[in-house]
Amino acid sequence: MNVSEVMATYLKEAGIGPVFGYPGDPSVEFLEGCRKVGIDFVLARREGTAGLMAEAYGMLTGKPGVALSTLGPGSTNLVNAVANAYLDRTPMIAISGQIDTKRLPTFTHQVVDQHAIFSPVAKYVADVAPHTVGHVMRKAHRVALAPLPGPVHLSTPADVVGADASDDRITLPPVTHVAAGAQVWSDALGDSAAQIGAAKRPLILYGISAMQNDAGEAIVTMAERIGAAIVSSPMAKGTVAEDHPLFAGTLDMACNAIMWDLLKQSDLILCAGFDAVELIKPWSVDSPVIHIDEVPNTDQIYAAETEVVGPIPQILSALADQVSASDGWGSARLTEHREQLAAAFSSGRVSGVLNPSDVIAVAGQSVAGDAIVTTDVGSHKLLVGQGWRPGGPRHLLMTNGLSSMGFSLPAAIVAKMLHPDREVVCFTGDGGLAMVQSELRLAASMQLGLKVVVFLDNSLNRIELKQMARQYPSTGTVIEETNIVALAGSMGCNGVKVETETALADALSAKTDGTPLVIGAVIDPAQYREQF
Repeated sequence: MNVSEVMATYLKEAGIGPVFGYPGDPSVEFLEGCRKVGIDFVLARREGTAGLMAEAYGMLTGKPGVALSTLGPGSTNLVNAVANAYLDRTPMIAISGQIDTKRLPTFTHQVVDQHAIFSPVAKYVADVAPHTVGHVMRKAHRVALAPLPGPVHLSTPADVVGADASDDRITLPPVTHVAAGAQVWSDALGDSAAQIGAAKRPLILYGISAMQNDAGEAIVTMAERIGAAIVSSPMAKGTVAEDHPLFAGTLDMACNAIMWDLLKQSDLILCAGFDAVELIKPWSVDSPVIHIDEVPNTDQIYAAETEVVGPIPQILSALADQVSASDGWGSARLTEHREQLAAAFSSGRVSGVLNPSDVIAVAGQSVAGDAIVTTDVGSHKLLVGQGWRPGGPRHLLMTNGLSSMGFSLPAAIVAKMLHPDREVVCFTGDGGLAMVQSELRLAASMQLGLKVVVFLDNSLNRIELKQMARQYPSTGTVIEETNIVALAGSMGCNGVKVETETALADALSAKTDGTPLVIGAVIDPAQYREQF
């Protein structure tokens, strides 16, 4: 095999694919290698969105998504998506072409130092070579999946991709962790169990790692044992069913003051796989913390008196076995909290118009329970993050680490590709859509009948609100009105503009028959001022 065939064969054996990208000259051999082994290639409309598609693939499958770019501007365009995966703790293998090795030391046209560019936002960077390709692919795969999961970047010089590979061995590494037995953890966690047993208002704050390690059942078991309030990070929503009587909301989204107040009222917080990369507000809680995760609390954004490092579900289960049953907060207090949260979520509504919270409420009533929903970055994300009740883990996709605008549409495309029989709804703002609207043509060409709900307020609202708070005029934050119906039609999609809850419900209930539907929801943004 040549180098590209080894790379493609490795991905095939690992069950990874398709590849998302925008190719160039150094990509030709790799594209042919993928074709030979039966890996599909999805041609995104730019490298950045290809990378976001690869990230969404990683979120949905737990496997590294693969993004391909050419050299020079192709690789620099890919950097943002790699950084997004890095801070979203999502596995990815990013591959960029490079000029041939003979000219690399002296040539300058389209030549950038890819190692220097990607090193700050990737867990591993390397060149692929004929004598190392098998080893490099194996290491890239393993590093991408190791805690904390994230992206790796490989450079493929033009004179290497078609060269005969001397290292052509395909050996897949183990990608799951061997967990210690529950009895071992029970013997080691006496002090933590005693601290938990003494708590009167315990709270479990779970995050990305808890979701990735399927810790939902263990979280619920522990919470029910000690009467703990359960709070989710935004990206981990769905790990615990949000209609559970102990579920108390999502941290640092809409109504954030109420959520932070709940944390401050707690007398013990179990951070179970919670990653502070998702915090938007500074940690300002004095309650003692027990850190439970696969990795130590090296960020020190919150101080934990105790750290228990290892497999999250097993640790929680072992602790639950050691503590006595307790009412904790009590059902009356948590019911009062949820009612307060629901009232705050609807606060600021303006009668006679379509409010942002109305869009989410109507969608919640119109969309199937097993639907996959994606949300972009902006004011609407704060409402989706608090108000949407996903049907399970990996049912709501968002970026909340780097938080790059333009994520939602590429993510929805991948969700519909991987789950064609499930309903997929993309929430985005007019600003986020403007960044990636060309991908609507890809969705149409692939006959992906997803629905794209665009919050139309003609503004970069998050920034405009900050200007308003300082009594500044709106400068550089106003977006010209877009004819959504015409835009959708030009991209091979159907489009509709709605201004009422009834019209929105009708649009969301409509059959798409493979043609994407873009729904422009004209909202009054006044409610946003009450939410964060």
